[in-house]
Amino acid sequence: MKSDITLYTTTTCAVCAMVRDLLSHLNVEHKEVNVDLNPIAMIILIGKTRQLTVPQINISGKWVFGFDPERIVELLNK
Repeated sequence: MKSDITLYTTTTCAVCAMVRDLLSHLNVEHKEVNVDLNPIAMIILIGKTRQLTVPQINISGKWVFGFDPERIVELLNK
């Protein structure tokens, strides 16, 4: 599966690790942005999604918030 995927995480987020593991298990290449280490990315992300939590996953322009494997797989297969 190949898509334009960005995963937004924080350093201590267990749910972020679950999403990362899912993407790895599915052999999906993705870019990861740790907003703890990149506060400007955090400000931009909040401006785009109006969400204050992570993980947030952008799959080819569509957003998934939290751990939603069914939605992630659905978007990957489009």
